[in-house]
Amino acid sequence: QVQLVESGGGLVQAGGSLRLSCAASGRTSSLYDMGWFRQAPGNKREFVARIIRSGGITNYADSVKGRFTISRDNAKNTVYLQMSSLKPEDTAVYYCAGRRSAVTYDYWGQGTQVTVSS
Repeated sequence: QVQLVESGGGLVQAGGSLRLSCAASGRTSSLYDMGWFRQAPGNKREFVARIIRSGGITNYADSVKGRFTISRDNAKNTVYLQMSSLKPEDTAVYYCAGRRSAVTYDYWGQGTQVTVSS
């Protein structure tokens, strides 16, 4: 089992920045990759970014490319999401997720709220 705990959410003005953190514990060596998803009220949960644990390959949703950066610190078992040039439409609950293979995300955090005011 793997436990994921997010932190770093909050209220920020449009154009500002925030950094989210996701601390993993448990059998972290079993993880293939970790990702960030978000869900705004009334919307489905959507993919934001992911990073492969070995090698560091990253992928981003088109809506955040050039503005968000995902990174990892394997020694600390932590994944970060640096968010810049934030827009009101980035407002959502952001979830950290992890998976053991490139199929389905097995583990989820509790979520952290990000609110961007205009």
